Amino acid sequence: MIRLLFTIIGGVLLGGVVHLVSVLALPRIATQDAYSRLAAVTKENAVTPLAPTSPANALLPFMDPAFAMAVCRYDLSSGPIKLTVPVSQSYTSVSFYTRSDVAYYAINDRSAGRRVIELDLMTEAQHEALPEEEDVTAADRLIIDSPTSSGLIVLKALAAEPGLMIQAQASLAAANCRVQSDPPTAPVKGKR
Repeated sequence: MIRLLFTIIGGVLLGGVVHLVSVLALPRIATQDAYSRLAAVTKENAVTPLAPTSPANALLPFMDPAFAMAVCRYDLSSGPIKLTVPVSQSYTSVSFYTRSDVAYYAINDRSAGRRVIELDLMTEAQHEALPEEEDVTAADRLIIDSPTSSGLIVLKALAAEPGLMIQAQASLAAANCRVQSDPPTAPVKGKR
């Protein structure tokens, strides 16, 4: 009887370990992750609007048909990225993901407090290479440190009513995600 009990407990423990390892390893070994699916339809370091979603054509998981969506697939190896997103009438959000689909930062129009969400995206090494005398904590400037050199930026604009979808799509179409040719500079005091 005790031998049967140990066999059952051993089987349950082994099954739990196998399940845990497979759940943790699957995202790393999956070949069709979001980044790979979007690589075929997007340009690097450019904003690409996504088609309106339906269950048949969803490129990303959990896409909401009430949102217009766009994606910037970034690569920071050639320099920091300057992201500019005009906010829509209802709600706009920007989410940042690593190459392996780990979310590391998000901002929306309400927390940005402006009509345009502007930020600089760079690696920690690029951030540390900024000149020390530069005022990197200026209120007009937001610097996001990416944990990896490549990843995804997902832009969403809410269309509160179906008739407002064109306006939400237009606000995302005006977004810009480009490599900075010059290093980012602090705003000049007294000028805007």
